[in-house]
Amino acid sequence: MSPVIDIKSRQSDNRDARIERMLLRAEIEQFNAVYGMALDDQRLSDWSEMFTEDASYVVLSRENHDRGMPVGLIYCENRAMIRDRAFALEKTAMFAPRYLRHFVSNTQVIGVDPDGSIRASANYLLLQVLFDRPDATLHQVGVYHDIFRSSSDGLKLAKRHCVYDNLLVPNALCLPV
Repeated sequence: MSPVIDIKSRQSDNRDARIERMLLRAEIEQFNAVYGMALDDQRLSDWSEMFTEDASYVVLSRENHDRGMPVGLIYCENRAMIRDRAFALEKTAMFAPRYLRHFVSNTQVIGVDPDGSIRASANYLLLQVLFDRPDATLHQVGVYHDIFRSSSDGLKLAKRHCVYDNLLVPNALCLPV
């Protein structure tokens, strides 16, 4: 005797899973919008609070990423290091004044791990305008490789590795991407 398969129940389960995935993607897109605005407005202390205590934040070239070489332009192993970077940029660092604009697109939810961690990716484009120049320039283009965790405050980044495609980063990379 073969088992009876309830087609309607399976279709409902598939639809519910798709709806959950769409809602999760929308939540990540909203997170990325808030993240980009914090950086565009240079609210770096707000930016640093978007990470978990044990977060990893790295900005590295595609070449190093593809070769498994973790050395990057920015390398922070936890939120304390991220906060230190934010503090240094806000209070002590000297660099030419600039405006930034982040554009994040093509968000994908890759999967949800058994511990609830959410693996995702998104493309990013970063434009920069220096105060003494009339035009915007492409500062960086790449992809975010992320791991999110849910918290009482919403999503937090446990890992954000920003892998940039451009061969050279114009000027110094002073502000996070």
